[in-house]
Amino acid sequence: MTTQAIKSPCIKVCAVDASTGLCLGCARSLKEIGGWMKLGPDGRDKVIAELPERIARLELLGKR
Repeated sequence: MTTQAIKSPCIKVCAVDASTGLCLGCARSLKEIGGWMKLGPDGRDKVIAELPERIARLELLGKR
């Protein structure tokens, strides 16, 4: 039996912005980060698909 690594957008820059509630590294919320394993592949893919827009928002706000 082979174990597959769980896909994660973490870039090891873990700092949550107080005003947006998003990690400045990966743009996930604390709830998403904490429940990442339980989300399942489809849930993780859904969040990952939303990250470029969140990152763009953080950049517009000058936070990233």
